[in-house]
Amino acid sequence: MPHHHHPVFVALSLLIAVFGSWTALDLSRRVRSHIGRTRQVWLGTAAVAMGVSIWSMHFIAMLGFDPGVAVGYDVGLTLLSLALAVAATWGAFFSAARERSGGALVMLAGAAMGAGICTMHYVGMAAMRMSAPMRYEPRLVALSLLIAVVAATAALVAARRERSRRWRATAALILGFAIAGMHYTGMAALILAPGHAAGIGSGAPPYGLGLGVAAGAMLILFLALLAALYDQRLNVLAALEAGGVGYWELSLPDRTLHVSPRGRRLLDRRPGTPFGVADLLAMAPSGDGVREAQLQAAIDTDKEYDLELRIVARRGGTRWVNVRGRVVDRVAGRPRRMVGVMFDITERQEAFAQVADSERRQRLLIDELNHRVKNTLAAVQSISRQSAKRAGSIDDFRELFEARLIALSQTHNALTRTSWERAQLDELLHQQLDPYPPDQVQLDGPQVDLAPREALALGMVFHELAMNAAKYGALSTRAGRVRVSWAVIPGGAGEELLLDWAESGGPAVTAPGQRGFGTRMVQGAVMGELGGTSELSFETGGFRCKLSIPLDFGRGAARDEPNLKSGVQEGFSATRAK
Repeated sequence: MPHHHHPVFVALSLLIAVFGSWTALDLSRRVRSHIGRTRQVWLGTAAVAMGVSIWSMHFIAMLGFDPGVAVGYDVGLTLLSLALAVAATWGAFFSAARERSGGALVMLAGAAMGAGICTMHYVGMAAMRMSAPMRYEPRLVALSLLIAVVAATAALVAARRERSRRWRATAALILGFAIAGMHYTGMAALILAPGHAAGIGSGAPPYGLGLGVAAGAMLILFLALLAALYDQRLNVLAALEAGGVGYWELSLPDRTLHVSPRGRRLLDRRPGTPFGVADLLAMAPSGDGVREAQLQAAIDTDKEYDLELRIVARRGGTRWVNVRGRVVDRVAGRPRRMVGVMFDITERQEAFAQVADSERRQRLLIDELNHRVKNTLAAVQSISRQSAKRAGSIDDFRELFEARLIALSQTHNALTRTSWERAQLDELLHQQLDPYPPDQVQLDGPQVDLAPREALALGMVFHELAMNAAKYGALSTRAGRVRVSWAVIPGGAGEELLLDWAESGGPAVTAPGQRGFGTRMVQGAVMGELGGTSELSFETGGFRCKLSIPLDFGRGAARDEPNLKSGVQEGFSATRAK
């Protein structure tokens, strides 16, 4: 028998299919931001919306179907077809929405959902009561089943993905046309033959069915309206994401943990990978028992849960994340849900560390300042005493005392320029020898870093050597020369400085009858303070001083300021023939 479909109802059925697909995809998007009972409610709502939309599309299309004879509908089979549509979509959505669901499970759920939808179609066709017997073309029936499976699988894949609104609109359009295509392929498989069938004229009239279908379409609209008006959760999550704050939710008592995408990025966790409470607690610095006790105490007492995590990123770098939350939902005194936020506190931790380091450095600086002031005052006292012993008059005392204070100050200046970390050996020599003609002085050696205690001791030694060379030695005459050479060689415990001070062309030298201030200075500073050796030669051709000093700088040894008092007290004086 010839039969046809009214174009208006065809267009309306297609619109219902597309709109229902959009509603289901939008609701399933909300499912991913919930856990526990709320997640189940939204998941069931999405499944019902999808099932009802498919069923509504089917019967709206059937209202536009004109077989040329009177048509009625069996109420029981009609309701059964609705139940099949809802059950098929519900089961498939629940199976595919699990976080650990793989591709195979999604394909299996899609096949089951497609089979359920296809069964719904043919059960709905069986509910028709008319005088023309119905039979079907097997190949087209198989094709309609294939279309239903493909459309259902595509719907599940689309529902599992987080995409833009444009993407969801495109997916809803494709799914709607696929669902409508399944229906009209099934209708194309229908063959009506003239004759008489049992139950003609029985069943619900089309207008009654139309009211039921309208009610189903209104349900879809109602669900969409609820999602728009009452689910403000996504707006809150979007605001948190915009502020760089992660969101987490813990379902109780099963302890299912949900972490927002921003939270996963803060914790350096890949999207889609399983992440539970045990994984979160394992990132805490304290022991297992302490971590678990802190969480349980927050759950039992409704107090705020506060946890600071040090995250070492896979791509390098370290950051700190603060995790906070509290129980917000109790039923009959039992906690049901715990929510919270997590945010980056790296800058705060670094600021605290800088403040603590600044306080530590300040304390060290104060202690070091006290130590240096005491040592400097002791050195000045000793310099004053020894200068007074050598002075024949007040003017001589002032000259000796001021010269030695200036030498000590120059060494302090050299160390201050490097924050008392090091001083250059050649700079200390230049400080004492630059006042003399350049052609009378020759410096030869590599760059050597001296620790503060080495620099202060050698600065005073170089001053005494230069002062005595100017008064009695090579620098007292125009023909005299001073050559200072040095080298650094490997020593027993590190590096060792070898320095040779050689004078020539000056007045003839005779050995002193007794140790003077200079001799005692060299032995006290080099041997006593620096743990080195000194060799003084009073040769006729010129005075010579050889020093061997183990270097502390760069070996992790102590770099404290030396106790110059003992070295200064030893004194230094080389008596030369005039």
